[in-house]
This record gives sequence, C-alpha cells and structure tokens, in this order.
Amino acid sequence: MSNKLEFDHKTAAEYDKGIRRNLPTYDPMLRLSQTFLRANLKEEASLLVVGGGGGNELNAFGPSNTEWKFTVVDPSKAMLEVARMKVEQLDMDNRVEFFNGTIELVPPDYTFDAATCILVLHFIPEVKDKLALLKQIRAHLKPGSPFILVSKYGDPNSLEFKELVNLWKNYWLDTTNLSEEKVEELMNATLTESSISEEEIRNLLSEAGFHRIANFFKTNHFGGWICHAL
Repeated sequence: MSNKLEFDHKTAAEYDKGIRRNLPTYDPMLRLSQTFLRANLKEEASLLVVGGGGGNELNAFGPSNTEWKFTVVDPSKAMLEVARMKVEQLDMDNRVEFFNGTIELVPPDYTFDAATCILVLHFIPEVKDKLALLKQIRAHLKPGSPFILVSKYGDPNSLEFKELVNLWKNYWLDTTNLSEEKVEELMNATLTESSISEEEIRNLLSEAGFHRIANFFKTNHFGGWICHAL
C-alpha cells in the first residue's frame, strides 16, 4: 500500500469518526434522508450534494440506488479527495461529478431532481449569504424536487442553547480521550459559528422558494428539515 493511500485511509477514518462524535445520530439521519429521497424520486435521478466532501452522502445513498447520479460541490480539496477515494471503492466513478469550490461553479443549465445541504449552513456567517446559497440550490432544482437541509441551529445567547452545548461537551468528555481543556476549546469554537433559530431557517427556506417544510430530525443543537421546491 502506498504512503498516499495510507494517508487517504487515515484522513477518511479520522473525518468519519469526528463527524459521528459531533453528531451521535449522524447515521440514522442519513438513513432517514435516504428514505425521504427514495419516497420522492424515480429509479433514475440526479442529485446535487452541497458540501459533500467526505463522501458520506455518496456512501449512504449510492450503493442501493444504482441509477442515481450525483454532482458534489465542496470548497475543500482535501475533503473532496476523501470523497473521491470512497467513490472509487464503491465503483461509482461513472455516476459522480465533482466541483472543487462553491455552488457558483455548477453550470447554470444543470438541473437536478433533488438536493442535500448537510452540515454546511452554520459555517456561513451572514444570514443574507445563507439565503443566497439556498436560492442558488433552488435555482438548480426542478419544481417539486425534494431538498434536505441539516444544520446546527438555535440562539447561541439563549440558556437552552448553552445547556445543549454543555451536554455536547460532556458527551465528548465521555466518548473521547480529549482533555477538558481541548473540549472546552472546541465548545468555544462552536459558539462562534453562525447558528440561527428554527423559525429563521424556515423563513429562509420559504423565501428561497421551498414549501412543505418539516423538521424531520433533531439531536441536541442539530436539526434537519425536509421540503420541496416550488
């Protein structure tokens, strides 16, 4: 095995462990997401995966939906390499197209039957930019297309949010070998991310051109919403 392949496996393994520490119910969320997509798509379908570096959506949705094709957008070259590695292992090379950058790189004439944006929105600081991303996703969807949004949410200044973050902190202390100092550092970083309330998220989805919005998932200060393009 080459050094590069060893590095790739290590990178993928660390990412996969980290995402599941951040969100303990990550895998059930992906299974619910697949159920929603399968209930609303034909056997042949095209999907836009925003923030798909890491390849977990591809790994979750690809093998059992052999006629689905995916377009993956992610600004991280390193994470896209992890996704490419998984695609190769899954023998899905002919069903996946990658764009290293933001959604603006996707050609305007690309239209999709569905889209996902999982654990991306809270990394966008400004609400106007969150809305712009959701509008761009909508612009690439056919009317009626299903869309899945998963994000951290809540008011960072509220007591409820702080209680949930404290629970998250204790979960990390229970399940990792990280020091309390290191976990505290991670918690402080979380509090600087741009979380907004569920009401604001629903309003953004509506303004971007989605309806039939439903909260299908919640764990701690993470939430997920399913909806359809108008």
